[in-house]
Amino acid sequence: MPLLLPALVGILFLLLPLLALLIRAPWRDLPDQLTSAQVWQALRLSLLSATAATALSLVLGVPLAWLLARTDFPGRGLLRALVTLPLVLPPVVGGVALLLALGRNGVVGQWLDAWFGITLPFTTTGVVLAETFVAMPFLVISVEGTLRAADPRYEEAAATLGASRFTAFRRVTLPLIAPGVLAGAVLAWARALGEFGATITFAGNFPGRTQTMPLAVYLALQNDPAAAIALSLVLLAVSVAVLAALRDRWLTAS
Repeated sequence: MPLLLPALVGILFLLLPLLALLIRAPWRDLPDQLTSAQVWQALRLSLLSATAATALSLVLGVPLAWLLARTDFPGRGLLRALVTLPLVLPPVVGGVALLLALGRNGVVGQWLDAWFGITLPFTTTGVVLAETFVAMPFLVISVEGTLRAADPRYEEAAATLGASRFTAFRRVTLPLIAPGVLAGAVLAWARALGEFGATITFAGNFPGRTQTMPLAVYLALQNDPAAAIALSLVLLAVSVAVLAALRDRWLTAS
């Protein structure tokens, strides 16, 4: 069959780097690598910042997805395109945009610094904001799709019984779309955990403060390849766990 050979080559192309990572992994020294101070700092910061970015994405992204799915207003298509722009925007460009907006001399950042003494770039908060910028569109897309698939008649029935729009959303819609919200949150968390370009541009690469796992991998690859492989294995394990968590949505598709 003519398509079989290129398909096999494609499979080999995608799997060979992952197999090489597993083959060359320092399995015997892996516990020592993962418990070293530098690696642990990066792991801890990555987990905390990715979780915070996911929480922020939920707070902002679920209402945004509801607005796009349930409300008709002029320019909705344009707004949807702008909201999903970080999906295709190079992350380093996103980091530059965040600097121009929230940096000390940024459009908004200069007022935050002058009025409240708040400086966001090159801080742990900056890491969270950079990760939220690139991860929230994944959640918005997932939740919006689930909202569009959900039957709005349940909300209408709740409204006829006297429920406010917010109460109907909280008591009726949110339980219906919970699987989509969970899937979007998992995707957003995984994307935040692996973010590199926007983070290093907006937050820098300071151990213990802004150095996440991808940044630590980049730095360790130059000085300590074994540590780079160990961190890469952790990120690989997280990716596999994300696929396992979403297996009902993707892996069982026919």
